[in-house]
Amino acid sequence: SLNRAAENASKEATTIFLNALKQMSFQDVTQILLGPDTAATGYFKRVTTSQLKAKFEPIVANSLGKVGATRYWSDVMTKYNSIPLMKPINPDLNDYVTQQAINGLFVMIAGKEKQIRQNISARTTPLLQKVFGYAAQQKGKG
Repeated sequence: SLNRAAENASKEATTIFLNALKQMSFQDVTQILLGPDTAATGYFKRVTTSQLKAKFEPIVANSLGKVGATRYWSDVMTKYNSIPLMKPINPDLNDYVTQQAINGLFVMIAGKEKQIRQNISARTTPLLQKVFGYAAQQKGKG
């Protein structure tokens, strides 16, 4: 049910990412183009996380509420967090799953971005070929 809640929420990300693309500055584009292998992921994470959280959280809460997953989570995690030397876990299940969904989304994006930057065959459109071919050429000059 946790995975399903995250999957349901992630469907809402497209509009948020498209808006972030439309709001990119020339400086953002340059930093992404000439930056490290996850520069675009970093940009999206920086400018979309709060919007993603606002959009995902009610979807996650609804999904988890349908199966009663939140019923005992807080009590169990509060007791778990009281164990010495254990890494604390968020006792708010809705917030925890929302954050994990967002983290997972960015892990997938970073993986795809690295693949596009490092593997010529992953550049499946003429635009990707042109942009990342140019970026590789510019990095070679530096």
